[in-house]
Amino acid sequence: MKKIGIIGLGMLGNAVALHLLDLGFEVTVFNRTKEKTIQVREKGAKVMTSPKEVAENSELIITIVKDAAAVKEISFEKDGITEGKHEKLIVADMSTIDPLESKNISRKFQEHNIDKLDIPVMGGPNVAITGNLVMMVSGNKESFDCCKNVFEKIANKVFFLGESGVAHSVKLAMNLQITMLALALSEGIILMKKANVDPKIFLKILNSTYFKTGMSEKKAFKMVDSKFDATFTLSNLKKDISTITSAAKSLGIELPMIKKAEQVYENAVKEGFGEIDYTGIIEYIKKINDLR
Repeated sequence: MKKIGIIGLGMLGNAVALHLLDLGFEVTVFNRTKEKTIQVREKGAKVMTSPKEVAENSELIITIVKDAAAVKEISFEKDGITEGKHEKLIVADMSTIDPLESKNISRKFQEHNIDKLDIPVMGGPNVAITGNLVMMVSGNKESFDCCKNVFEKIANKVFFLGESGVAHSVKLAMNLQITMLALALSEGIILMKKANVDPKIFLKILNSTYFKTGMSEKKAFKMVDSKFDATFTLSNLKKDISTITSAAKSLGIELPMIKKAEQVYENAVKEGFGEIDYTGIIEYIKKINDLR
């Protein structure tokens, strides 16, 4: 499998496309905002005018778009993926969407005799560019086996998890962890500042214990210094948090902390912090505590 289509060239999609181009894959892309195709076009990608054209020129299409509504639009509406279907086509969705929506989308693809896989990932564009994402896959096992060689170039760990929807469930649980860790670090740092303690001392001690995380080691010191290189924006995490609370509701379960976190992130977006990195939630907490 050498012909790969990518629909959605945000930060993650762009990095995945660049990495596949570096490895010699034939990459065909579509993005509604044409300016976002410039970098991959200069590296050799073919830029198409519709998802249909991407489908006609690809064996595997990776979709990386905002939400389930966007997945359905590029898949099933006019000039969508299904209008360019052919016998060998497989679609793999890397977007973060509700597991029930994912199952419904998979069923609709099946009506067009197209197999769809769920392939959400952990890791941002900074690791996607080197093929070091962690990928969760669910859907048809035979289709997974066909695409495995590509997935193992995109991610250094690939987990096949079973039937459609499962990978997106795990992805939501992972983003729940990210949400809580960013909040816990932010509140710990603010607590230290108000207590007139250097928060970097707190982080050094934290990272000396088994409570340390990749975030506390790699991002927390930047949080103290208000340095936010956006690998995943606060507004995008807020969108995923809302997907988590929606999924919880559909499952009939109560997740009280993520509901509280949803309100905090919503307030932060309203205050203008949406386009910085999600760890910038600390800036909102500073603001409500009148800290500069």
